[in-house]
Amino acid sequence: MPQPTRVSMSMVAQRAGVSGQTVSRVANDSPRVDPQTRARVEKAMAELGYRPNRAARALRTGRTQTLGLVAQTLATVGNSRMLQAVAEAAASRGYALTVLTLGADADIDEAFDRLRDQGVDGAIVLNEATALARDAASAGLRLVVIDSPPDERFTVVGTDHAAGARAATEHLLASGHATVHHLAGPAGSFAAAERERGWREALAVAGVEPPEVARGDWSAASGHDLVRRMPASGVTAIFAANDQMALGALRALAESGRRVPDDVAVIGFDDIADAAQFQPPLTTVRQDFDVLGEQAVGRLVSWIEGEHPADLMLAPTLVRRASS
Repeated sequence: MPQPTRVSMSMVAQRAGVSGQTVSRVANDSPRVDPQTRARVEKAMAELGYRPNRAARALRTGRTQTLGLVAQTLATVGNSRMLQAVAEAAASRGYALTVLTLGADADIDEAFDRLRDQGVDGAIVLNEATALARDAASAGLRLVVIDSPPDERFTVVGTDHAAGARAATEHLLASGHATVHHLAGPAGSFAAAERERGWREALAVAGVEPPEVARGDWSAASGHDLVRRMPASGVTAIFAANDQMALGALRALAESGRRVPDDVAVIGFDDIADAAQFQPPLTTVRQDFDVLGEQAVGRLVSWIEGEHPADLMLAPTLVRRASS
């Protein structure tokens, strides 16, 4: 069976009525092409199914058009959504994506070495891995870190988790609850620590002594177990550090005969795709994973192209539903 003919730059040039050099400039994102000509060349590329040769481009530009992504795990809903958002944003800019998960061993230095060996142009580090990145030998890698304290070595993109947690806690207090119990995320997670901080700050402003924190691992099973072991009396409001733990809390409350929100109000964090389908629909704090991924990739590409971009903090939104 004959192999399909690879579309060449000269074929694109002939279709667009331009020189091969002009096609090369468009393929390499050169600014030295006027918009009308660029549009004509891009139209010809699309019609012919032209795909740039990455190896040849890397030799010409010193770039591989490949980004790295490092995560502790992709098993959590938040990390899997971030992976999807980053992958789509990278593809829209013509970049491939190499993904490394650290697993239980958490050797981020080895992960960075592997990315350097593969010649990535830069990398994005997700959530729990950010604490490790601050102590890693990241020299030579352009890094955008999702959810981290400011660090001059990185560009940081994140959600204002503390502000979201404050809004959730204030909403519950304003609804008449004397206090709010917190299902916290795992120790060592920057996002979990910031959400706990926001919860504590809202209680402090209201003059309320915070109850003992119940610490989970982001999973629905941990939320279920923590709430199942809570006392039946004295708990009227729960702020969970993510929607999965809130889901486990709803199940534990239903099993004990406590009604939501009549007996216990529940708020989560993230606004995952199914949060509105929980029973009852979950009040939660929405962080926009699509915008996070888009901004992380955009800033990394800007850095690759010579501009060290500023940090960015995105404001979350409290989404009120029936659970509170």
